[in-house]
Amino acid sequence: MEKDETLRNEAANLESIILTDFLLCDFEMIANGGFAPLDRFMGEADYREVLSNLRLKNGVVFPIPVTLPVNKKYDQGVRVALRDMYGNILAIMTIEECYAWNKKEYSEAVLGSYDKTHPLVSIMDQWGNYNIAGPIEVITLPQHYDFKHLRMSPKQVREKIKKKGNKNLVAFQTRNPLHRAHEELTKKAAAKTRGTLLLHPVVGMTKPGDVDYITRVKCYEILVKNYYKDQDVILSLLPLAMRMAGPREALWHAIIRKNYGATHFIVGRDHAGPGKNSKGEPFYDPYDAQKLVLKYADEIGIKILTFNEMVYIEETNSYKESSEVKEGETIRSISGTQVRTDYLAKNRLLPGWFTRPEVADILNSTYISRLQQGYCLWFTGLSASGKSTIARAVESELSKNGRTTTILDGDIVRRRLSKGLGFNKEDRNENVKRIGYVASQIVKHNGIVICAAISPYRKARETVRRYFDKDRFIEIYVSTPIEVCEQRDPKGLYSLARQGKLSGFTGVDDVYEPPKNPEVIIDTSLTSLDDSVLTILKVLSQRGFYDLQNGSHYDVKTPHNNKQTNWQ
Repeated sequence: MEKDETLRNEAANLESIILTDFLLCDFEMIANGGFAPLDRFMGEADYREVLSNLRLKNGVVFPIPVTLPVNKKYDQGVRVALRDMYGNILAIMTIEECYAWNKKEYSEAVLGSYDKTHPLVSIMDQWGNYNIAGPIEVITLPQHYDFKHLRMSPKQVREKIKKKGNKNLVAFQTRNPLHRAHEELTKKAAAKTRGTLLLHPVVGMTKPGDVDYITRVKCYEILVKNYYKDQDVILSLLPLAMRMAGPREALWHAIIRKNYGATHFIVGRDHAGPGKNSKGEPFYDPYDAQKLVLKYADEIGIKILTFNEMVYIEETNSYKESSEVKEGETIRSISGTQVRTDYLAKNRLLPGWFTRPEVADILNSTYISRLQQGYCLWFTGLSASGKSTIARAVESELSKNGRTTTILDGDIVRRRLSKGLGFNKEDRNENVKRIGYVASQIVKHNGIVICAAISPYRKARETVRRYFDKDRFIEIYVSTPIEVCEQRDPKGLYSLARQGKLSGFTGVDDVYEPPKNPEVIIDTSLTSLDDSVLTILKVLSQRGFYDLQNGSHYDVKTPHNNKQTNWQ
């Protein structure tokens, strides 16, 4: 305790590095032994060897880089405090290495692709260009306030299985609600090994769009209580930030479960697969993960249980591996998309052959239909281009449709949220990021937010985009030519700038960087207000956020084409 207090006092006076949610997961797994033999973020030699050979520099199998990226170079010997997003001190790191890394090289080695649709690639865009490494003196682990009784460290799980007296522990990786097929698979695996089953759901970062972990854990608890009565089961939560790296990740998961005391690990079809790439093709072959894990199983010291896809057989009301299906047997299945669109979105209970009624009830009670989900409309363009006018018109239309909408107007935000900031590039970027952060929190809680700010710099807008799930951010470039904006000039700002009485004004003596790939482009010198609004509503409708046919007060079939002169 005295040592912890001494470290805490020291940390209070050190430069701080704030760990994101992603890095916080990695820190906890390092600190609790889940990433053993790692006891720190990787240095360059380990990092390079993992990329090339799936091993640490000492030869031990470890397929995924675990690094601490930062935005600047640090000198050797510098001590820094590691904190969470709330400023809580977690540890002190003594920096021994600071090395550059390449995101494309990382992605191609670990993920097999630098495809921007891969969830990890989009996350990595936010990481700094340097990695730091060195010994970590842990002061405290991250605080969790939910499911405390289920948050067991590797040591606690190992102690629990030791008390049970069962030599075999078979682990099952989960990031989705357990349906009947998963249930049958896990029971089959436990019976085959005569072991205790470790249901080990990931409660750190998973794939965007996955069911939230609170809902998933509720499903696991009710299943264990009602349907695993004949099995010996341990339900424990895993604070892991998944990479969705397919085969490499499957091998990593096996190593992690070995650290938790597992003797067996289940690897199913398409383990840790992120779905399809930008060409509409799967990132990984569905059974490549099994092949890779089996290759290293003996070396890492864990037995691998491989299963083909589990399917429901209508004639026998039972589940089989797809490889065991006989000719003439009828297979029934429901895709993830069908679960969301045909059942949850319509408040229909999922069929009993697919999932247990208790799970169906939980999913129905927590599911928010697409029409009730949140999103951000981000208007960017020159002063007087028409951003605020369109924003207010869209807000009015959405309000008529029963949605509460928040407008974050650049001028108003300047007076409130960003009071004290100037108009140099750094302050402008900070202003945009503040708007973006507030907007992301509104969207996170399924609110609609409309942001209307010049936001002149492309990089800042791209940073803000990464605050949102990819389909929840809609960038609208109001591309009205500067000549038209100057003619309007309702505040007289262009005139002041041209006279040299206002410096750093966007479009006059400061640059505006147009978006490269905005979702919507509107030139208000060519398009009426009504048609501008309708264009945006159509995009919202395409994404499922708006019922254009039944919710719109506009004639969706007839364009208006009446240029308006009252743009502001």
